[in-house]
Amino acid sequence: MPQIDLNSDVGESFGSYTLGDDAAIFRSVSSANVACGFHGGDPSIIAQTCRDAVAAGVTVGAHVSYRDLVGFGRRFLDCSPTELADDVLYQIGGLEAMARSSGTAVRYVKPHGALYNTIVHHTAHARAVVDAVTAFNPELPLLLLPGSVAAGIAADQGLRVVTEAFADRAYTPAGTLVSRREAGAVLKDEAEVARRMVRLATEGTLTAVDGTDLRMEAASICVHSDTPGAVAMAAAVRAGLEDAGIRIGAFV
Repeated sequence: MPQIDLNSDVGESFGSYTLGDDAAIFRSVSSANVACGFHGGDPSIIAQTCRDAVAAGVTVGAHVSYRDLVGFGRRFLDCSPTELADDVLYQIGGLEAMARSSGTAVRYVKPHGALYNTIVHHTAHARAVVDAVTAFNPELPLLLLPGSVAAGIAADQGLRVVTEAFADRAYTPAGTLVSRREAGAVLKDEAEVARRMVRLATEGTLTAVDGTDLRMEAASICVHSDTPGAVAMAAAVRAGLEDAGIRIGAFV
């Protein structure tokens, strides 16, 4: 039976502010991209998220970000490669402590927001992220956009690259994500999203905003936990994939 991973960004609440329903999302996904405190999450939130992931049998990954708590990590930070590498290494290490105390460990790394999109094309920042992961544990996979500069650098450096697609995001004809500043960037029709992901998993194809078909190989599918209706959307995507004969399982 073919298999694909479902991942979601979680642990992004902060203090008394709640973002998303992580416990409910865990019923559908196989991998959890846990915020590391630089765009969302505080120590207690991060620790509880790790405990909940363990209880649900969900794999934990480090969701690293630019140091931009106010902007939720969605703003580019023009930092030096050394500063960025240190920030990424710091985040992975912090999450590893929380994960170990919960009976698990960090199994992969996925950049968040502006960092994720920047290293699609920004060589210096891409190399900084790869260097940080390599310094921490060169056995950790990196979850990245197919065809990104970061994916090429990581592969050249001997890291395992796992490519992903986004269930709830629109794509440009170039295979990149439509900016959240543009109308229609976030997809909200759960039935349509589920159909798109079944087509992706079975045919390796997604439709871009201009109607053209994109060839895309993805071993993982992301459903953002802060998208309106995320819990129902994740459940619909999982059900659609399983109905199509595709097993849901973590890539590590």
